[in-house]
Amino acid sequence: MEDNHSCAALNYFRKAAQAGEFLVTAEVAPPKGGNSTHMIEMAATLKGRVHAVNITDGSRAVLRMSSLVASAILLQNGIEPICQMACRDRNRIALQADLMGAHALGIRNILALTGDPVKAGDHPDAKGVFDLESVRLLQLIQKMNQGVDCNDKPLTDGATDLFVGAAVDPQCGSWSGLQSRFERKVAAGAQFFQSQLITDFERLEKFMDKIASVHNKPILAGIFLLKSAKNAQFINRCVPGVNIPEHIIDRLAKAQDPLEEGVKIAAEQVQTARQLCHGVHIMAVKREDLIPKILDLAGVAPINLVVTK
Repeated sequence: MEDNHSCAALNYFRKAAQAGEFLVTAEVAPPKGGNSTHMIEMAATLKGRVHAVNITDGSRAVLRMSSLVASAILLQNGIEPICQMACRDRNRIALQADLMGAHALGIRNILALTGDPVKAGDHPDAKGVFDLESVRLLQLIQKMNQGVDCNDKPLTDGATDLFVGAAVDPQCGSWSGLQSRFERKVAAGAQFFQSQLITDFERLEKFMDKIASVHNKPILAGIFLLKSAKNAQFINRCVPGVNIPEHIIDRLAKAQDPLEEGVKIAAEQVQTARQLCHGVHIMAVKREDLIPKILDLAGVAPINLVVTK
């Protein structure tokens, strides 16, 4: 049975967003297997430092535990999740079923995504579904929050109450395409936006000034912990639309302790983002335990998550 008090207690992210606080989220991948211990341990290191923990849904089309189940496990451990939901693997029936399930479990934050192409992942012969894409998924969630399904039939056992966000890439090559897609997502009901990995902060500033400022939706800049020059070169080679500058790669290459230098670079980027937008989304793959150190170096204070009835 849903515990309404615990659900209300773990609704910090929405409240902070609506109050205009500087938002901090972090990404944690679900386990590859049935043991969630490591995921819980990594997420637990973020308590009091982030408003919510973002759980990926088959990122890069690589098989991992269901984001919905992983999010429910975090919630059971007193950690507020943002459950990513991608259209790649589910048709509209399955998406609606999972969204109703998320609400029933007390999960309130959803990040609506189209999903990475199947060919990019570890099951390249799998069949992609893509019945919907992110804008239509946002529209579907908006309807469910109003008490109807995607066919405008009543949800006879109650509307959902989901705080839904979307992805944005301020470094997109097409400025008009970026503006059009962002505005379509706002119109479809997106309440917050999480950016892709940001390396060009001048471009982020332009996006904030020219496009985002009109709509007054929180934008969280994607900050990635680079562990070495080799790691940065791999990302440049394998992640479309990302170009880590040579001066950053050189810093990492010359550093006596590349990981420590990566922490410093991430902290500097958090400080820069803090001057430009409403929050940061930190990605520290397999080193989520370093995120508090990044935030300390950046001067971001711990978050006072006061439980209110």
